[in-house]
This record gives sequence, structure tokens and C-alpha cells, in this order.
Amino acid sequence: MGIREDVFYEGGPHIGDLILNILLGFTVICLPLTVGSIVRALWLRYRITSRRISVTGGWMGRDRSDIVYGEIAKVVTIPRGLGLWGDMVVTLKDGSRLEMRSVPKFRDVFNYINERISPQAKSVSGGIGQ
Repeated sequence: MGIREDVFYEGGPHIGDLILNILLGFTVICLPLTVGSIVRALWLRYRITSRRISVTGGWMGRDRSDIVYGEIAKVVTIPRGLGLWGDMVVTLKDGSRLEMRSVPKFRDVFNYINERISPQAKSVSGGIGQ
């Protein structure tokens, strides 16, 4: 029997990101942002568990990234949409980064992740503009 894995959050990006970008899409200049938010809404999924962070995305949801908490060197959050959702950048010990856009309840998700990372990673992690 394996170690139990509890799910903290499972779902897609915040619906406010899609709504805001569709409204901005009525201006021709913002059409690329609108297309990006539609693609995220259709195929981007986050799964935050007690053991790992999994992000499924890309065209038709064909790409998947899994990160265990021991690999994380730093987590930075940036609020969006009047603070209702936010972006997160997870930097790994090898220097690579995973961007998580339009994360719902991003402060709660950040706190959950922050409880599971190393003390060194905690000391350099935090939010921008909070």
C-alpha cells in the first residue's frame, strides 16, 4: 500500500480570467489575450496534492508537468483580477520554471505549497504586489 495523496485543489484557471479577456477581446488589440484565455480555459488543469504539483496544458491538454515539493527552490505569486486570482512562478533547483496562470484562490494555494517546501525555499519565496 502506497503513501496517501490528498488533493488540495484540482481544476482549471479562474473563470474571471476568461470573462475579462473576452470583454477585452472586443477591442481588436486584445484578441491574442482573448485567444490565450480561451485555450487556458479549455485545456489547462491544475492538481495540487500533498505530494506534488501537476499541471496539464498545451494544445488539447497533451503536455503534463509534475513537480514534487523537494525540487522547488522558490515560489513567487502575482495577484491578478483585483486579487481574485493570481499567477504563480515555481522555480526548481535546476533553474527551470513552471508558470501557473490564473490560479483561483492563489493565496491559499501558495500557503499550502509554502508549508511543504524546504526552509531555504520558504525564505526566498513570496508575493509581488500583495
